[in-house]
Amino acid sequence: MCLVHVHGAITLPHTALTRNYYKKHYNNTACRDVEEYIRHQVKIFWEKDPSITPKLLRLLYSDCFVTVSEIRYSLSSTGCDASILLIGPNSERNASQNLGLGGFAFIDKVKEVVESRCKGVVSCADILNLATRDAVHLAGAPSYPVLTGRRDGMTSRMEKVDLPSPSISWESALSYFRSKGLDVLDMTTLLGAHSMGFTRCRYILDRLYNYNGTNKPDPNMDRKFLLEMRNRCPQKTRKGQKDPLVPLNPLAKQYTFNNTYYNGTLSHRAVLGVDQQLLLGSDTRVIAEEFAAGFEDFRRSWALSMSRMGSVGVLTGTNGEIRRHCGYTNKDNPYL
Repeated sequence: MCLVHVHGAITLPHTALTRNYYKKHYNNTACRDVEEYIRHQVKIFWEKDPSITPKLLRLLYSDCFVTVSEIRYSLSSTGCDASILLIGPNSERNASQNLGLGGFAFIDKVKEVVESRCKGVVSCADILNLATRDAVHLAGAPSYPVLTGRRDGMTSRMEKVDLPSPSISWESALSYFRSKGLDVLDMTTLLGAHSMGFTRCRYILDRLYNYNGTNKPDPNMDRKFLLEMRNRCPQKTRKGQKDPLVPLNPLAKQYTFNNTYYNGTLSHRAVLGVDQQLLLGSDTRVIAEEFAAGFEDFRRSWALSMSRMGSVGVLTGTNGEIRRHCGYTNKDNPYL
């Protein structure tokens, strides 16, 4: 892949994760085939409900990019450690930024299947990464090697969640990605996950009615598209009316991985503010133009950037634990 004038990382960050971790370490047991078990479960579920793809993508993104300050165990959770799956009133899972997340029951089901064949060996963090890879592949993305050997975080309470707002500025978004060891190419690529799924109107009302406190809409929005979005998302909902859902990529068939997201952004028809901001940076605009023009370039970059994201802040070796239930640390598991 050649991206003119843009410099992006072409390798994975150094971690203790490896390819085929379970085959290498558990070759003479049923654990060696854990990736096949997970792939089979994803296929069964996806054929019934393809919405699992964007749900798992958002779940993985929230897990890998959230920072939690731990209270109870004095342990910091900063990456892909399945902390998003933990149940509790003060957990990441219940943070306001994570309202509407789905896929928890599916991951629990996969974990149950894996535990029945390979008890106490496979982390929830690895399951989430592998299942997301397989679900997005079924939606049309390239399959890619997921490095494995992660352990699960032991965080059950938090002080802070720093998942950025959908209206984050271009500069802040890039700074945020860089703080995780990712770069401008990763950011532009990973935002392509918005080619699928839905968002709530509350996340775009500021763009539609009061951009940056001006009492006017975002001037970067196509006028016709603005009117369409206002029709979907009234400034105030009627009493008892639920916050409406809107597709993140109105140009595409839902639950299909493709590059039309970038076409929408380039034509000023992006739904989220963070997506439209891609046109403000010279590098991000160049990348968006290339991805819009060539799906294969996007596919290749996607495979690398997803692998790089999955390596953010992982726990390996003696850090963390292998949870027996993804919703609870082993210490707090009511089923043990």
